[in-house]
Amino acid sequence: MTEKKKQKKYIISLDLGTTSGRCIIFDGSGQQAAVESKDIRCFYPRAGWFEQDANELSDAMTECIKKALADAGLSANDITAAGITNQRETVIVWDKRTGEPVCNAPVWQCNRGLRYIEALNNEQNDLIRKKTGLIPSTYFSASKLAWILDNVPEMRDLAEAGHLAFGTPDTWLIYRLTGGKSHSTDYTNASRTLLFNIHTLEWDKELLDLFNIPSSLLPEVHPSSGFFANTDRSLFGTPIPICGVAGDQQSALFGQCCFNKADVKTTYGTGCFMLMNTGRNAVDSKNGLLTTLSAQSAKDTPMYALEGSVFMCGALINWLKDDLGVIKSPEETDALARSLESSEGVYIVPAFTGLGAPHWKPDARGLITGLTRGSDRRHIVRAALEAICYQCNDLLTAMKADTGLPISEVRADGGVTANSFLMQFQADISQAKIILPENIESTAFGAFLLAGLGCGIFKDTDDLSRLVCFNKTFTPDIDPETRQKFLDGWNNALNRV
Repeated sequence: MTEKKKQKKYIISLDLGTTSGRCIIFDGSGQQAAVESKDIRCFYPRAGWFEQDANELSDAMTECIKKALADAGLSANDITAAGITNQRETVIVWDKRTGEPVCNAPVWQCNRGLRYIEALNNEQNDLIRKKTGLIPSTYFSASKLAWILDNVPEMRDLAEAGHLAFGTPDTWLIYRLTGGKSHSTDYTNASRTLLFNIHTLEWDKELLDLFNIPSSLLPEVHPSSGFFANTDRSLFGTPIPICGVAGDQQSALFGQCCFNKADVKTTYGTGCFMLMNTGRNAVDSKNGLLTTLSAQSAKDTPMYALEGSVFMCGALINWLKDDLGVIKSPEETDALARSLESSEGVYIVPAFTGLGAPHWKPDARGLITGLTRGSDRRHIVRAALEAICYQCNDLLTAMKADTGLPISEVRADGGVTANSFLMQFQADISQAKIILPENIESTAFGAFLLAGLGCGIFKDTDDLSRLVCFNKTFTPDIDPETRQKFLDGWNNALNRV
């Protein structure tokens, strides 16, 4: 290794997603020195259930770290800090005495806790909304945690005796990387459990009692940027400070440098997740959005965001390929969509697992409408891409209504942003510039920025903003009448669902 390389400051960014985990090593200028990834298995033991092996999650990330260090020709001595970003709401419970999970981890999409949500009355729903900013749903952690305590043998007794620990994937990864010395999480992940008061920044006793969760299970909660713990020396030879932690969507908001009020980002991945920075104001949505904590440093007062989610984005394109067989690869969709002037009245409402924000219709099912004898695979493909944009526009419309703020641009990231047709149609239908950063992996980049800020490599958000370059912009280019015609067709299809 050259002397110049040794003098560089490096940060490890761990991105623990739903279907894969990645380790990216960044240097102090934000350039990637190495990338390693590993697929993570998913299990579906019965309809509506979705789970993973918690040990596989942590083992995959440890393996990725070791391989990335080797690929970059670095050792743990060269690493200044590590940051973690993760799939949110997934529930992991382990025995404090053995450090082993008590069962597979119910993933955020798992609905096994449905009966706990259905048992809530209107007054309890209002209480949850007021304290957490969330809509009571199996999507969040509390009902899945309650299900484990009540349905896995002996768990309730062990919990009452103080022998169990709970965490979302970030907490579990910190626990494993520190050799069991740290049981902690950050504000953003805690805010997705239905158990954390986003106004007082504390685990809420009234909510814990509502779901019958003993407080002894819960991790310590910290700001997203700052020192959490050191990794165990035995793992990498030298302890590495963990100095940044955030749930994946808040990490992407931070990675896009959306530091100002009314800044908006959309991550186009398996689903679409749109967040709007609302600053120190926790906006109580009247239009079906969620209020959540955004990533912040130890020096800051609480910062908030509005969030909306679209369940089918990249997953919809995969459906075209894997289930319908109308395309062989996602890359085909751009040219197929452009081969038509419009979808010619064909609309797809991809409510395969219900509709998310702002509609929140879990029992809705998918629909294709407007088919004629002249419809072919091009119409289906174009309608699918347009459906992603329509759903994101519904979120943007709700954000404008909730805040009264104009939104002239949206920062976009995620793999689906490679589809230029989709990005242009999004700009047209939303009447906003869509801006893409040079590095579209904003989730991992956000963990890097949080860790760099937390360990002192960067002084402030001005330092961070200098690291992000935006290299592509899609500007609205559609006449008002055509846009309104498209929107009317979408709303008609949506109403049929």
